[in-house]
Amino acid sequence: MTTAIKKPSRFQFLWLLALIAATVYILSHKTQPAYHSIEGKIFGTLYSITYQYNDDLKPDIEQELNRLDASLSPFNKESIITKVNNNEGVKTDTFFQKVFRCSMEISAKTDGAFDITVAPLVNAWNFGFKKETWPTQKMIDSLLQITGYRKVIMRNDSVIKQDPRIMITCSAVAKGYASDIIGELLDKKGIKNYMINIGGEVVVKGKNPKQEFWHIGINKPIDDSLAVNQEIQTILKLTDAGIATSGNYRNYYYKDGQKYTHTIDPHTGYPVTHNLLSATVIAQDCMIADALATAFMVMGFDKAKAFANTHPNIAVYLIYSDPNKELRNWYTENMENYLTDKN
Repeated sequence: MTTAIKKPSRFQFLWLLALIAATVYILSHKTQPAYHSIEGKIFGTLYSITYQYNDDLKPDIEQELNRLDASLSPFNKESIITKVNNNEGVKTDTFFQKVFRCSMEISAKTDGAFDITVAPLVNAWNFGFKKETWPTQKMIDSLLQITGYRKVIMRNDSVIKQDPRIMITCSAVAKGYASDIIGELLDKKGIKNYMINIGGEVVVKGKNPKQEFWHIGINKPIDDSLAVNQEIQTILKLTDAGIATSGNYRNYYYKDGQKYTHTIDPHTGYPVTHNLLSATVIAQDCMIADALATAFMVMGFDKAKAFANTHPNIAVYLIYSDPNKELRNWYTENMENYLTDKN
């Protein structure tokens, strides 16, 4: 004797399919890792990192940051860059080599507006890792003789200087590079969503905890040496990119009624005095964005604008003062993809 097997009805089939889909949805959302946020200090500045992952990665991140500090920090007496500046004949590591080569490329592209040999001039104006007496014209002329990116080369993993008095600073690119390196670390962990902020130089990937693109604010360039004023000029929404801002509204001082900013023009040896107040650059990696933002602050508004218009692989937002000292902005056409309000 045989028993007929009853075929499921269309309603039962659809109900079962819906139940499976709902189960998969619930399980997948239940197993989504939480977002973690950590903070700390590197290169004499603060960092904050938010990422979506099951584990606490602060020990891994700080281990990588310590390696970077041991390579690129002029405030670390045992770092590679300190030994290079002290002419100790040290072999450089891959961190230093990548930053050095990128710096040379950006220097060439910007006609020397970006220049890592500007360290003695930065120190002379009391913005660097060594404090000096007030510079005279004779001192500036002397320091210009040992300034210029073409006066240093990399050979067999060692830095060769034309003059032993030449000193290097990576402060205008190290934070951006550090953000890139931590991004690579998180990528290796399979992390899809993160935001890395090291001293204001930012790398973002994926989405924020609200499942939106990351929101990054550009500060209004109001003189504020204590970083108390956090008024926002505009907010950008972006992902999978590096972004850096350079400006003269935080690191400056007054002497005899004259404002001196930390951006030193390697061609003149003096702090810049033009009307460009802030330069923000979005690029594929933060090291390049960091270097170009600094270069633009040396160039001034007109030259920075001309450079930005001929390099469509970057997006640029400039804030400057008009003849009436009113704040104005200019941005490249592709920056419109990131602006939340086009003011």
